[in-house]
Amino acid sequence: MKVAEAVGRALVAAGVGQVFGVVGSGNFHVTNAMAAAGARFVATRHEGGAATMADAYARVSGAVAAVSVHQGCGLTNALTGIGEAAKSRTPLVVVAAEASQPRSNFSVDQRALAEAVGARSTRVTSAQDAVAQTCAAVRDAVRERRTLVLNLPLDVQAQDVPDTEAAAALAAVAPPAARAAVEPADTDIAALADVLARAERPVFLAGRGSRGPGCRAALEALAERCGALLATSAVARGLFHGNAWSLDVSGGFASPLAAELIRGADAIVAWGCSLTMWTTRHGALIGPGATLVQVDDDPAALGGQRPVDLGVTGDVRITAERIRTALGSGERTGYRAPENGEALAARLRWRDIPYEDESTRDRIDPRTLSIALDDILPAERVIGVDSGNFMGHPTMYLSVPDEQGLCFTQAFQSIGLGLATAVGAALARPDRLPVAALGDGGALMSAVELDTVRRLGLPMVVVVYNDDAYGAEVHHFGPDGHPLDTVEFPPTDIAAVARGYGFEAVTVRTPADLKAVRDWVEGPRHAPLLVDAKVVRDHGSWWLEEAFKGH
Repeated sequence: MKVAEAVGRALVAAGVGQVFGVVGSGNFHVTNAMAAAGARFVATRHEGGAATMADAYARVSGAVAAVSVHQGCGLTNALTGIGEAAKSRTPLVVVAAEASQPRSNFSVDQRALAEAVGARSTRVTSAQDAVAQTCAAVRDAVRERRTLVLNLPLDVQAQDVPDTEAAAALAAVAPPAARAAVEPADTDIAALADVLARAERPVFLAGRGSRGPGCRAALEALAERCGALLATSAVARGLFHGNAWSLDVSGGFASPLAAELIRGADAIVAWGCSLTMWTTRHGALIGPGATLVQVDDDPAALGGQRPVDLGVTGDVRITAERIRTALGSGERTGYRAPENGEALAARLRWRDIPYEDESTRDRIDPRTLSIALDDILPAERVIGVDSGNFMGHPTMYLSVPDEQGLCFTQAFQSIGLGLATAVGAALARPDRLPVAALGDGGALMSAVELDTVRRLGLPMVVVVYNDDAYGAEVHHFGPDGHPLDTVEFPPTDIAAVARGYGFEAVTVRTPADLKAVRDWVEGPRHAPLLVDAKVVRDHGSWWLEEAFKGH
């Protein structure tokens, strides 16, 4: 057995069941070995798409995934997606062929490339250690919640592993144990219980670390005990869907009522939430005198984005349950006053806030578009959103059924990741309608993956908020009189592009044009649908000021 085959088989035995990639000469054998061992391989049209699909799949499924790339250029093509995954602490293994000869035209410093975007890097160094080194890579990715690049030098790939040694090594491989839950210290439990016992207006802010099994129930039970309102970061949106005391998302996307109530809290507890400038509006949502607490199972995360009054190292579910026990029986009204409940029911959602519809005969208001799509598309959905001026509209106007309803690959804020995000999420949740929400810039940047959507037979809806520009830059620099030639473009018929890939497509300029979307939803959905929505471009989105503040 060659090392390439041993590595591929070891990856699958160690728990990698889903692989994305672009196959070239350097990763041909290891990719085929993974597929032969039972992994599902999805061939993408670009390595950047492969990395983002794997990232999204791992986030939504909770399982480690892999990316397979050619040496040199294959890895560099994937770096933006790898950077997004690394910044988001996604457990992901990038299987990268590596040139053996320094003078090869494919030779680059792959370790330095990986580490430059925040990923870890390791290498298979010999036939004798190939299986063990491969398994260690998967184990580290899972237990440390890391994106890890596993380099496979071409000369090592071609080495022989004696059959008896390979069989013995592979027979001993098993998926790594899950990361052990971290028990909080008794002193920390007492300190946080004291904060909540004294708080009159507590708010819980749940992030990525609260998306695990049992976290919602534990947080809701504790919040009910102490009268706390419930909010999430964008990446955990949907966690408290259906709860009458949910504020939905905190940060730049927060509705005016949500922002008002968060700012009025006298205690904010961040559960598995890193408290970035986006989630706190650069600290503006933390009111004067509010006690800020952060709970995370990684002590390095505590206070990492902004100073906190109390940091608790512990698993979210376990910590919440122990605090609930420490507080004892009974319930407090806290922040759950009747007037707040009435306000939340009436005017929390963005779609419930009155606005002047700015649609014209030629372009539709993105708010009007998003509200209509929310009504037309099935509620059981999984959404991938690209970056850009438009992004707040699909993120907040399209409802999601739970914390797996929105896959938010925005840690790097790169345009062009939304379509691949939706593909990866769709494969992780085949029971839901996948929706990709893109700007025209991101749609054209990632158009090659429309082929992947069609080839996989995904019943996806791709919505393009098309303003013929990089809208964020238009609205940021335009008011100051700067020339905008570099960020504005001639109109593009993106619907025609989609038809060329085998999509059904419709151009939307008015609400009446959305009948075609309704017909597709009600029909057999034999092909994916692209909606080329020509949106008004007179104003920047409400979150734009927050996005550019401090840059």
